[in-house]
Amino acid sequence: YVTIEHIESMNKIITLTGSIVGVAYITEFFIAWYSGVEFESYAFINRGTGPYWWAYWAMMTCNVISPQLFWSKTIRTSIVWTFVLSVIVNIGMWFERFVIIVTSLHRDYLPSSWAMFHPTLFDISDYLFSFGVFFTLFLLFAKFLPVVNMAEVKSIIKSSSAQLPKSVSGVAKGERVTAPTFNKNAD
Repeated sequence: YVTIEHIESMNKIITLTGSIVGVAYITEFFIAWYSGVEFESYAFINRGTGPYWWAYWAMMTCNVISPQLFWSKTIRTSIVWTFVLSVIVNIGMWFERFVIIVTSLHRDYLPSSWAMFHPTLFDISDYLFSFGVFFTLFLLFAKFLPVVNMAEVKSIIKSSSAQLPKSVSGVAKGERVTAPTFNKNAD
């Protein structure tokens, strides 16, 4: 079973990974500055101050700042706060992909091609296709490999103090099985 201690431990991991992601974002800016390459420096400064500044700062808020709330034990042990902040971190990860792709596409090396990014039909269909593939594979996985918690199965077997039957189906080998009938007119 999942206990509050498990949730608290996972929230500590979220805090740690949020801090690591924050260091990675700052390191990207440092490397862009330290490299001395004007275009790379501009690309990273443009992420935080350009036309898509709102997406960059939403990414920073969701991925770096919001996990820091888990330093509070009351928030770290609350299931509601865990759910809310986990959703916020997932939204932040989506913003990260948005920032990487869109800010790279709206400023090219040619100033004549600088414009706000508008998705084409192919971009939208690719996005919808990725959802379709994910949910198809997820539902196939759930159908053919359902999740069974092994710890619960082992505890049931131990607590029942009964041995498993020789046949898993409960029917001896070679025994004929008939389906029950629910017809009132049957004998």
